[in-house]
Amino acid sequence: MKLKLALAQIATQLGNVQSNLEKHLRLAEEAHRAGAQLVVFPELSLTGYVLQDLAPTVAHRPDAGDPIFEALLETSRQIDLVVGFVEEDVRSRFFISAAYLSDGRVVHVHRKVYLPTYGLFDEGRFFALGDHVMAFNTRFGRMGMLICEDFWHASPPYLLWLDGADLFIFTSASPGRGLKGGDRLESSRWVDDINRGYASLFTSFVVHVNKTGYEDGLNFPGGSAVFDPNGALVEHAPYHQEALQMVELDLNQLHRTRARLPLLRDERTTLVLREMNRILHQQG
Repeated sequence: MKLKLALAQIATQLGNVQSNLEKHLRLAEEAHRAGAQLVVFPELSLTGYVLQDLAPTVAHRPDAGDPIFEALLETSRQIDLVVGFVEEDVRSRFFISAAYLSDGRVVHVHRKVYLPTYGLFDEGRFFALGDHVMAFNTRFGRMGMLICEDFWHASPPYLLWLDGADLFIFTSASPGRGLKGGDRLESSRWVDDINRGYASLFTSFVVHVNKTGYEDGLNFPGGSAVFDPNGALVEHAPYHQEALQMVELDLNQLHRTRARLPLLRDERTTLVLREMNRILHQQG
């Protein structure tokens, strides 16, 4: 089975949801015309990243009654979408969320579970923590979604793997940091290395889409990429520019890699659970 997807590495207009929505719809149509079956946008793609006190003013709920999601859900009848947004729940808590949309419905919503509040990051002041890490079924197989800081912690990808995800979708608005080596900033090298590592360890596809452009003095370098279950690079988007990068995945690679390297078969989840309980008991 083949999956043709598009990495929508975009720059956003901070706080301008309508303008960002129009870009989503335009690129989704372009990807559909090019034969893509799924288009993935970065973290907070509908709002921009450096929101701070703007967060409540740009929040939406992922359902057909919301005017922003009404348009996205209609588009998802042609092509599956992953979009990033600020979600408001029924008690007016605000989350950094990603939604998978397909055939006019919301298939899954992931709320960011790790909010960085260190260095140049201040997310914990403005957003609530998500508290679920779950895989979900799509017409292309079982997937999992994580947002930026989530995949800098080993446990969320591991949980998705155990929950049956064969394709990991990582979205980010990761500012560039560190010294430049060749065409990459040091932070971009870190991201590529960790994504290649997860693809290899979990013998799964890793699809990462990062924001590009500038916001409030921060540089978002892009550099979106896809790695296959062998840890091999399948496609890499350019740095420091917008791109709609097309890539075709051979999903049969899952079978070939896992027959050769049965890490999933041999994983000892009962041992992990027992040792985690021991460690938590000792810490208590």
